[in-house]
Amino acid sequence: MWGGRYAEGPSAIMREINASIGFDRKMWQQDIRGSLAHAGMLAHVGIISADDEAAIRQGMETIAKEIAEGRFPFDETLEDIHLNIEARLTERIGEAGKRLHTGRSRNDQVATDFRLWVRDALDGLAAQIEDCLRAFVSVAAEHTGTLMPGFTHLQPAQPTTLGHHMLAYTEMLSRDLGRFRDARTRMNECPLGAAALCGTGFPIDRHMTAASLGFDGPTRNSLDSVASRDFALEFLSACAICATHLSRFAEEIVIWTSPAFGFIRLGDGLTTGSSIMPQKRNPDAAELVRGKTGRINGALIGLLTVMKGLALTYAKDMQEDKEGVFDAAQSLSLCLAATAAMVRDMKPDLARMAAAAGAGFSTATDLADWLVRELKMPFRDAHHVTGRIVAKAEQMGVDISGLTLVEMQEIEPRITTSVFGVLSPAASAASRTSFGGTAPSNVARMVKEWQEKLA
Repeated sequence: MWGGRYAEGPSAIMREINASIGFDRKMWQQDIRGSLAHAGMLAHVGIISADDEAAIRQGMETIAKEIAEGRFPFDETLEDIHLNIEARLTERIGEAGKRLHTGRSRNDQVATDFRLWVRDALDGLAAQIEDCLRAFVSVAAEHTGTLMPGFTHLQPAQPTTLGHHMLAYTEMLSRDLGRFRDARTRMNECPLGAAALCGTGFPIDRHMTAASLGFDGPTRNSLDSVASRDFALEFLSACAICATHLSRFAEEIVIWTSPAFGFIRLGDGLTTGSSIMPQKRNPDAAELVRGKTGRINGALIGLLTVMKGLALTYAKDMQEDKEGVFDAAQSLSLCLAATAAMVRDMKPDLARMAAAAGAGFSTATDLADWLVRELKMPFRDAHHVTGRIVAKAEQMGVDISGLTLVEMQEIEPRITTSVFGVLSPAASAASRTSFGGTAPSNVARMVKEWQEKLA
C-alpha cells in the first residue's frame, strides 16, 4: 500500500503485531456497506463515472458472497479487512477498484465501519434486553402475591413478594435499555469523508453518504471524527452496567437454588452435574453470567486505558479498540439469552419461600409501625420497644407472633390483641402500599404498566 515510500516490506514481527485481519474481519459487512455508500456519492458528484460505480457495486456483491460462503482469500500481509476487500475488488474489476479510495482515508473508513458495527450491536442487544424484560414481567404477573423474604446484608429484613423482586430487575433492565438507546442516538453521526484528519479537497457530499448509511448526519469536526472512540466507550459502559445487573440476578439464582435456601429449581437444560458427585445440580448458567461480567467490565477498562494518553488525532494504539468491544457484545448477548432462559425456566417453591418470608423476625418493623400508629409512640421509642420484644422472642425460641399478649405486655403494657393482625408476613407485605412498595396490589398495577409498555 505504501510501496512508493518504502523500499522494503515489514519484518515478520512487524507484520504480526500490525495485522488486525484476525479480528476486524467481523466488520466485513459494514466495510462493504460503507464503500458502496462512498462509491455512490463519488459517482453522484462526478468524481468517478457511473460505469466505475456500477463495477464497484458488482464487485462488492461478489466479494460479499465469497465472504459469506467462506471462500474469501484473507491475507494477513494486507493487514486488515479494509485492505483485503479493496485488494480483492481491484483484482476483480481493475482500475475502477483503485478509484474507490478517492476522498477517504483508512482512518475515517475504520471509524465509520466501527460505528456501523457498534450501532448494529446496540440494536441487537436492545432487542435481547426487551426479551429479558418480558421474561421478568411474565414471572411478576404470575407471582404478584407470592411471599418471599426481602433481604438487606443477605439477612432477612421484611417480607416481600416474588413479583416485586422480579420487577426490581425489570426496572434495572429498563434503564439499561434506555442507555443503549441513548448511546445509539449520540453515536449516530457519520465520520466518512473526514479523510485522514483534515477532510478532503474533493467536492464530496458527506450529508449524502451519512444519509445512505442511516446516520442522522455527518460528524462536524474532522479531527474528532477520526480521533474519538467515546461511542465505543459508551457502548462498553452500557454493556458493563447491564452485565452487572444480570450478574446480581445470577448470584441470587446461585443462592436460591442451593439446598440451604431451596427457593427455586432450574431444569436439566440450565444446570450441570459433577464428574464425581452424582447428586450435584450446579447452576452453571448463572455462574457463567456472573463470570462473563468480569470480561465485559475488563473490556471497558481496557479501552479507557488505551485512549487516555492519545494526543489528537489517530494513533495505531486505536487498533486495540475492537477486540474488547467484539468480545463484550458477544458475552453480553450470551448473558442476556441465558438470563431470559433461566427466568422462564425457574420453578419457585412457594411453601419454602413463604416460610422463609417470616423468618428472622421479619415483621419487627410492622410491630414498630403499629406502636407508632396505635399508641402514638415516637418511632425511636417504638424501635426500642420492638427491639426488646424481639430479644425476648429470640430468648424463648419463637417468632414475634409466637409470643403471647401477656408476654408482650410485660415490655409495653398498652399493647392490645389487634397487634397480631400486623405480624403475619402476608399482612406485612400487603401493608406496604406506598408508591413503589411491595404490596401485591401495587405489584399488579406495575405489571399491567409494564405489559402495556412492552406490548
